[in-house]
Amino acid sequence: MEKLISLTAVAAPINVDNMDTDQLMPKQFLRGIDKSGLDKGLLYNLRHLPNGSTNPEFVLNKPGFENTQIIMAGPNFGCGSSREHAVWGLMQYGIRVVIATGFGEIFYSNCFNNGLLAAKVTSDDAQEIFEYLSDNHAVKLTVDVEKAQIRSEDDSKVWSFFIAQRHQTMLLEGLDMLEATMKDIDLIKRFKTEHEKAFPWMSNLAGQYTRNR
Repeated sequence: MEKLISLTAVAAPINVDNMDTDQLMPKQFLRGIDKSGLDKGLLYNLRHLPNGSTNPEFVLNKPGFENTQIIMAGPNFGCGSSREHAVWGLMQYGIRVVIATGFGEIFYSNCFNNGLLAAKVTSDDAQEIFEYLSDNHAVKLTVDVEKAQIRSEDDSKVWSFFIAQRHQTMLLEGLDMLEATMKDIDLIKRFKTEHEKAFPWMSNLAGQYTRNR
């Protein structure tokens, strides 16, 4: 996956509580046989009016927000179903970072498995960031994965975000979940050896079960 070490980009505020994966990627965009074209479905019902025309009042459609790469979101972002298409759509659209006080659990895992940073901030910091940003003119933020910090455009404001060490490593080194696991292959082998010595009757149970079937 593409590494994410530091990013300075336009941030769009979307202050909607409980933005679920159906809102992020409506069901009609799940019919494809591959991942292509999901950027067109991202937030479709917010980006468009009922007649299918572009909604000029939605932040991502406003001038200056064409190259948005950061979303400042409301709490419990990505809740609902487990559809990974929501993350794929965000990334195809160009989003690399979503900031919120909390995320849907499965969505949160899907983010890091695909190289998207889901940055958890406190409620107070979220309010400050929303106040700093504007949905009428584009403002940039800098997100530093290594320092786990979000900075204002002039560096006058700094906010911290939570990220687990494993997820941080995955982003900094551009690793997916399997590659991150393989980094610890020696530890895994050592544990297996020690576990089998301590509990020899548990050795190769899965293999025995497969042969017996």
